[in-house]
Formats: sequence, structure tokens, C-alpha cells
Amino acid sequence: MKETILQKEEEKFGHSDILEGMTSISALLNSQGENDRSIQKIWIDQAKKRSKAAEIGFLTAKSHELGFLMEFVSAEQIEAHTIGNTHGGIIAFCTARTLPPLCAEKILPNGFYVYVEGIEDPYNFGYTIRSLYAAGVTGVVLSPRNWMSAAGVVARSSAGASELIPIYTADPEDAVDLFRTAGYQILCAGIRDSVSLFDETFRFPVLLVIGGEKRGISRKLLDKADQIVRIDYGRSFRGSLSAASAATVMAFELFRQNKQ
Repeated sequence: MKETILQKEEEKFGHSDILEGMTSISALLNSQGENDRSIQKIWIDQAKKRSKAAEIGFLTAKSHELGFLMEFVSAEQIEAHTIGNTHGGIIAFCTARTLPPLCAEKILPNGFYVYVEGIEDPYNFGYTIRSLYAAGVTGVVLSPRNWMSAAGVVARSSAGASELIPIYTADPEDAVDLFRTAGYQILCAGIRDSVSLFDETFRFPVLLVIGGEKRGISRKLLDKADQIVRIDYGRSFRGSLSAASAATVMAFELFRQNKQ
């Protein structure tokens, strides 16, 4: 079932390395070595030369520095290559980003990492990455099969955070073993046999594992956790938060507990 859902979404969104809009493009330009993606060329809507003069000046300077092409094209040409409609008439054709495999040397001491698995929609995945970046997460770990292939959608929905945050890949059980060896506490989001995130204090270093709202986290992975943590609601509610919402609450609560 999981493979079928992801395959259908991949057919819809494709493997897009086109970044749409200045927010995504600026994030890539400011990634400062966290990201080996490079810009090959930028298209700008020729009808927006005057309204986008400041952006054009900035990108022109960057094109001289980094060696990518700048082209003015029609709005129709841009629309033919984009999924969203908030690009503002500026898109960047980029190379793919390499996501390095997680290894012990990549794990920083006293950090806060999040393993994200099972999110079935690239927009929700992007919203999740945006929240984790804003909460100061050190890095994100993904399964080898993930949404970073849909870079344009993910960068736009994450407000560029997906281009800025360190991202690694690993099978979930291998990731847990690596972080445990590095002295990290392993927390899994869940309900059964859980404690409230608001009633306990969890000091860094922490690896937080968050699953999608439909499938959650596998029992095998839950059994590897030092603690299963839940979010208490403000009223009786039988539903569940979206993965992006749960990630936001948990990441900021752990940030709050450790910010001193």
C-alpha cells in the first residue's frame, strides 16, 4: 500500500529539480555548503523586467559569481515547467542534490535530530521540514525513498528550509543504532505506552522519530525507543494531528526545554 501511494504521487509531481520563486532560489544560494545542488540556468518572465528589477540585479551578480545562465522568456514557457503559481515569474533549473548516507562522523555531539518517515504528500513533507528548521533542529534523517526528489514542491512548501537544513539518509533501525551509539536518547512519537511530552523533560542529545499520520511508526522501531512520547490535547479529541502539525509541536517543545 505504501509503495502504491508514493508511486502515484511521484507520477504526479515527477522528479523535479526546478526551484520556483525567489524564496526557494535564495535559500539554495545561501545554503553555504550544506547542499551540493547547483543552479544551471534561471528563467525570468520577460514581462516582469521592471517589477523584478531588484531580484534581477541580485541574480545577475550571482550568475557572474557562480557561472549560471540568465534567460528572459515568456510567461507561457515558465508555466509549462512549473507546478505552483507563486513563482513570481522566476524559476531556476538545478542539478539534483546528493543526500549523503548517515554515518557516525555526521552526528554532532549534543544535537537534536529528527527521523521523518511515512509522510505521503510532498507538501506536508515540506511543511514538516519548515517547522523542524525553524525549531533549530540540527539535521533531518530520511529513508532512502523520500520526497526530496520533488525538490520544487518541497522547497516551495518549506519556504526554502529544505535547501538549508542538513539531510541524511538511512534505514530507520540503522539510524537508531547509530544515534544510540553516539549517546543520543531515542524518542518516538506515539500513543500506546507513552508519556506526555509536556510532563517530562528530555535533554539533548535527542533523536526524535516522527511517522506519517496514517501509518505512524512501526512496532519494531517503537520497541527500540528509550521513550514513546505523545502530545496531550486541550479537549477530548479522537482524531490525530497531521504529521507537520505534530512535528511542529514536538520540535518546539523540545527546543523550549533545552533552549538554555
